[in-house]
Amino acid sequence: MAYPIDQKLVVGITSTALFDFAHEHQIYVEEGVEAFRLFQKENRKKLPAPGAAFPFIKRLLNLNRIFAEEAPVEVVILSRNDPEAGLRMMDALPEYGLDISRAFWLSGADPYPYMKAVKACLYLSTNKNEVKAAVEEGHPAGYVLPCVTSNDDLDNQLRIAFDFDGVLVDDEAESQFVDGDLPLFHHHETTNKDRPLKGGPLMPLLQKISNIQDIEKRRLDRANDPQKAVRVSIITARNAPAHERMMNTLKHEGIEIDELFLMGGIEKKNILDVLKPQIFFDDQLGHLEPAAENTPCVHIPFGIRNQEKLQE
Repeated sequence: MAYPIDQKLVVGITSTALFDFAHEHQIYVEEGVEAFRLFQKENRKKLPAPGAAFPFIKRLLNLNRIFAEEAPVEVVILSRNDPEAGLRMMDALPEYGLDISRAFWLSGADPYPYMKAVKACLYLSTNKNEVKAAVEEGHPAGYVLPCVTSNDDLDNQLRIAFDFDGVLVDDEAESQFVDGDLPLFHHHETTNKDRPLKGGPLMPLLQKISNIQDIEKRRLDRANDPQKAVRVSIITARNAPAHERMMNTLKHEGIEIDELFLMGGIEKKNILDVLKPQIFFDDQLGHLEPAAENTPCVHIPFGIRNQEKLQE
């Protein structure tokens, strides 16, 4: 009987997103693939430091311990490394208590096309160009920014924060605001408040997370536990009256969130520094770069905000 991968929340991740291989990557860039392979071989017993996405993956996998019967999460390594270079990373997984047993080592080939093979609803990489190409082909992929500091020792709860437009939903509403026309944006959203927005790149991920939250709600031993296993927040530049269409869209998708921050132009870093999520997804680098000082951040290069003409 085949492994039921389609029933899981599957995340594909590269080696440099999970572990800090910045020095090794520099060797690859400056000295070539053979020098890189030799370094990995000679340093196989040296434990790599955690990368920017490590806190998210660690707590995501912990859900399989909390909900052992369902084991709802699967993490698959999708890497450009060759199989021999990948041995160092595979050795590190049990040392960190990461229950990851599935890995694809592709010797320089693009990893993201294999997302379909494992039914992944998210692909995390530190390669900007690779992520851009993946998103253009319709894959839910994100560029993991370097994170300066991230204290992940406070508790065991998984906290995930999302922007809304261009991340969870498409950029229909965003296109009304991109030129700075706030009155037009509010008019458009108020007029269409009862028409749900179409799903964006990470809506399937949020739906899978919502399914895990439903498992917790059905568990009698956790029903009244104030320390939820997963806590989901939306941090959006929207404010009233544009909030109603957002809430109607989430209701249409059957999704309940734990926190909603209607920022209305306030710096998102202010909230993230208090909330301390293990990961934050946004389609605008302008929101992510300041926040990445303390919060693991992922750029989703989707929609009108990321068109070439807006990057010039």
